[in-house]
Amino acid sequence: MIKAVMDRIFVRIQPQNKSAGGVLLTQTEAPTRGVVESVGPLVQCVKAGDEVLFYRWEELPTYDPNVIVIRQASLLGIYENE
Repeated sequence: MIKAVMDRIFVRIQPQNKSAGGVLLTQTEAPTRGVVESVGPLVQCVKAGDEVLFYRWEELPTYDPNVIVIRQASLLGIYENE
């Protein structure tokens, strides 16, 4: 596992092939929801295991095609257990 630094957050995304309504999605549709894998020491609002919503155009690819890295400022919200 890799450890995040500064205000970076590693997020595991789930590639989606269909929308909630059943419409097929193309590969150009970027995900906006994922599970936090690692957080840097300057991140105060989330922890590993949290499911988050993030701004989709600020992510960077990593060693794994299903893991991206974002800054804390790109977070839009944290999903609560329902």
